[in-house]
Order: sequence, then structure tokens, then C-alpha cells
Amino acid sequence: MEFLAQCNACKAKESNPAYQVVVKRRTDDHPPQITVTFVNGVEEMFDATATPAQDIRNMILKKGQMLETEQMFKEAGEKWHVVIPEEELSQSFPGTK
Repeated sequence: MEFLAQCNACKAKESNPAYQVVVKRRTDDHPPQITVTFVNGVEEMFDATATPAQDIRNMILKKGQMLETEQMFKEAGEKWHVVIPEEELSQSFPGTK
């Protein structure tokens, strides 16, 4: 219920006006779960009894940001996933101006 309240908050609706929330209440003994379908069709399920609502929200936001980044690369004609060689990760970089 806490997660649903966060989804229905004005701030959430303003940040992503196209999102939709569909509530399907179960009447059996199945533990609560939250299923999220992202714009690319990928579904992720979260155990709502073991994962705090804020953690689920943060995971969804992180995945959404990754999807936006992926889309930007594809629109720019770049390959996705970007592979950064290990040796470049450990290089020091001078400050930028």
C-alpha cells in the first residue's frame, strides 16, 4: 500500500505523466508482489513483503534512467551497451575547463 501511495503522489505523476498504475488485488494467500512493466516490455517482479517501498521505487527509477540513456545512444546511432576497456577505467584524467 505504501508503494501505491508513492506512485499516486503528485511528484511521481509530474515526473512521468505517461506512467500507468494498475492494481490487481489478490484474495488468496500469495504474498504481496509488485510487477513493473517498463517501456521496452521487460517485466520485473518485486517481493513487497521483503523490500521496502522506497527501495522498489529507487530500483524502478534507476532502471528508467538506464532505459533513457540506452534510447539516447540508439537515437544518436551509437552502439549499446557501451564497453569501456578496463585500462581506461583506471586512468587518471586531468580536470576539465
